[in-house]
Amino acid sequence: MASLVLSECGLNPLPQTLTRLGPGIISHNKPSKTRFLYTNRTLTDLKGLPFDKFSRGCFRERNWGLKVSAPYKVANDEDDNKVTGFNGVGEEEKEFDPGSPPPFNLSDVRAAIPKHCWVKDPWRSMSYVVRDVAVVFGLAAGAAYLNNWLVWPLYWAAQSTMLWAIFVLGHDCGHGSFSNNHNLNSVVGHILHSSILVPYHGWRISHRTHHQNHGHVEKDESWHPLSEKIYKSLDDMTKKLRFTVPFPMLAYPIYLWSRSPGKTGSHFHPNSDLFVPSEKIDVITSTACWAAMVALLVGLSFVVGPIQLLNLYGIPYVGFVMWLDLVTYLHHHGHEDKLPWYRGKEWSYLRGGLTTLDRDYGWINNIHHDIGTHIIHHLFPQIPHYHLIEATEAVKPVLGKYYREPKKSAPLPFHLIGDLIRSMARDHYVSDAGDVVYYQTDYQPGRSSSE
Repeated sequence: MASLVLSECGLNPLPQTLTRLGPGIISHNKPSKTRFLYTNRTLTDLKGLPFDKFSRGCFRERNWGLKVSAPYKVANDEDDNKVTGFNGVGEEEKEFDPGSPPPFNLSDVRAAIPKHCWVKDPWRSMSYVVRDVAVVFGLAAGAAYLNNWLVWPLYWAAQSTMLWAIFVLGHDCGHGSFSNNHNLNSVVGHILHSSILVPYHGWRISHRTHHQNHGHVEKDESWHPLSEKIYKSLDDMTKKLRFTVPFPMLAYPIYLWSRSPGKTGSHFHPNSDLFVPSEKIDVITSTACWAAMVALLVGLSFVVGPIQLLNLYGIPYVGFVMWLDLVTYLHHHGHEDKLPWYRGKEWSYLRGGLTTLDRDYGWINNIHHDIGTHIIHHLFPQIPHYHLIEATEAVKPVLGKYYREPKKSAPLPFHLIGDLIRSMARDHYVSDAGDVVYYQTDYQPGRSSSE
């Protein structure tokens, strides 16, 4: 009877040993004095309590139905999975494992996003195209008019950033987040991407593969990890070019022609392994548009001269490639904590997407259309870029520790260069075996495995 009275008053005695039952459930692994829920008092401390008065208050409006349950506390959303003990007493926080399955599913994340974030406004999307194209031509006209070697470096930096912004808008066309009109997306995407020598459909299809398999060791398409076997098969020069800055930041044109190590095919060839037979016409169309842009550049070189074309287009194009490689690499690498990659049954669309990273680019965030809000973009690529920040804020309570807050940037994101260099120095390959793997480091990457 005494135990029933204590139970109804919220003073359930704890067993000496409990185990962690799941996320938000608290455990003790060491024997301790028996204590009671919502109090630090022991049995000895309770002897002097006036139970006749105490019980009158706790029996009021009670449900006397039989209740059988384990004595545990479930952390709410505000706890953010931070468990410090049974009711906050007696146990240190357990280390978070980013490779563990999340306690939520994709529909939970989707449900947290406001409905208007899914709405695509083609007029708003086109306004960004007009803005960016106007800035590109304005910068080129200004630099050509001034034609001063004090101006050219500033132009190169600004124009390469704008070409990267142009790519992001074409990227939205490829995802269908630009508008609900397929023909509009295709026309705008071809114009924007062909102008920066990207084969629109070839890239669109391979990028779709990247999103559908993000976080998968073998099936991911861009910046996926090398297996130990493939890594050790590379010659020293290839290793040096792949893992020594700035060489990896010039990889994109090579990737378009021949993909990544361990994969075959080309974004320009309709019979590539990247494509199915029904996509051949799309690939041929995009390759023809790319070739037309190359012919236009050759013609312009005769009009303005090769040096002037190099200044106006060639160097900014190289800067654009470096922007693209930097951003796409750091959205999947470079966090201070090692993040998992998956194979087999351990991989899922949600778990793979949760390994991506948001990044803060300071003043560049608005210029390149908030592409740094990358986790939500990877999980739901159909959300327009102008809703990504709001959608990200809405899902943070659901994601908890699976969302990694990006490091705050200065006006210009120079801090990311340090993240890039550190990652290139340590993230070399993953094990050939295992379904949840992490990057490993070759501490002598300049030497071949035979030495």
